[in-house]
Amino acid sequence: QVQLVESGGGLVQAGGSLRLSCKASGRTYSSYAMGWFRQAPGKERDFVAAITWRDGNTYYADSVKGRFTISRDNAKNMVYLQMNSLKPEDTAVYYCADRSKIQIGQFERPRTYDYWGQGTQVTVSS
Repeated sequence: QVQLVESGGGLVQAGGSLRLSCKASGRTYSSYAMGWFRQAPGKERDFVAAITWRDGNTYYADSVKGRFTISRDNAKNMVYLQMNSLKPEDTAVYYCADRSKIQIGQFERPRTYDYWGQGTQVTVSS
């Protein structure tokens, strides 16, 4: 069992920055990758970014490329999402997710992840 706890959300003005953190605990040694998703009210949960634990390969949604950066600290079992140049449309609840099984690709599909955090609210004002 893997437990995930997000932190770092908040209210920021457009153009500002936030850094989200996700602490993983439990059977993290067997995890393959971590992802960040977001869900705005009345919308589906959308992929934001993902990173593999061993190689640090990163993947991004087109909407955040060049603005967001995902990183990990293997020693601390932490994954981060640095968000710069934030826009009002980035407003959502942000979730981190764990993909335990080795599966290449399809990082944008929520069903390929096994564990989820409780989410952290990010609100960007115009």
